[in-house]
Amino acid sequence: MAQITLDVRQLQAFADVGYQVAGGGGAHGAMSALRRVVALDAYEFVAYDPATGRHRSVLSHGHRRIDGDAAEEYATLEVYRHARATRTPVRMPQPGTERYFRRHLAPYGWRTGLTAPLFLADGRYTGLLHLASKSAFPELTGPLLAAVSPMLAHVTDLTRCVIDPVGLPPDFRAIAFDRIGIRREMPGRESSPALRDDPAVAAFARAFIDSRELSRHGLWLDRDGRWHEVRLLRAGVGFQGSLQGAIVAERSCALPYELTGREVDVLTRVAAGDSNPQIAAALVLSVRTVTTHLEHIFAKLGCDSRTRLTTKALAEGLCRLEL
Repeated sequence: MAQITLDVRQLQAFADVGYQVAGGGGAHGAMSALRRVVALDAYEFVAYDPATGRHRSVLSHGHRRIDGDAAEEYATLEVYRHARATRTPVRMPQPGTERYFRRHLAPYGWRTGLTAPLFLADGRYTGLLHLASKSAFPELTGPLLAAVSPMLAHVTDLTRCVIDPVGLPPDFRAIAFDRIGIRREMPGRESSPALRDDPAVAAFARAFIDSRELSRHGLWLDRDGRWHEVRLLRAGVGFQGSLQGAIVAERSCALPYELTGREVDVLTRVAAGDSNPQIAAALVLSVRTVTTHLEHIFAKLGCDSRTRLTTKALAEGLCRLEL
């Protein structure tokens, strides 16, 4: 990055950009703050979605957003690949960008364009920002834009779940899914290999999204025979939470109350309202064996009725989840 010296006005504008991105006024507020030190007539944010490996326009002002194919077209230009490697803005038109400029900027009357690759402070690439103007950009525009790009990169971070999993203990590993089953990592939260590598988890999350439940809590036995405590929470994922999604979180656990796996299965059926004969048929057990399991479950959980047993099981997440 070029070395630049900032005056007080520029420092104040940069501080306001950070505040606006963090929630004071969003992307448009951030760009209004940036306009105090960077002359521009139009802008557009294009996000990179690591779940699909493609770029798409998410926000613009001053002219219509480019369509998805055009967003991907620009991201594959050799000059932009070089810009990503060096993390420096690209001016348009210049060799390698003329065709794109004629098709997508010139029809609006723009004389020049400037595109900055957006990287978060940790080095993760999130997308790009197009600027357009009816007059030439001053020479300092590129370095100024590069300096503020780590803050603006949050605007195009599609991996961030908008709804934070409030109340989720810190030792839970988690991933998020959108409505169409695309898995999304959650920055700041350790990912779960057990959930990530099980193909049934996406369908389970989608069924939860389609339900009316706000949350779900239970026990899961993975393919390797290990038990996990699992929690599901609704979440908006993608840009500004525009997609319905779910957070699926887990942590390894021992079965509570010294329950056995078979007792968990019986308890799960009781909580679903099944009678002893129905439980016996579903689990291929005799009614006498089911009765014996229930006697042990009542004693371990300190309950004296099926109603209290069901209430406790649902409240404490003691039922088995079939992922």
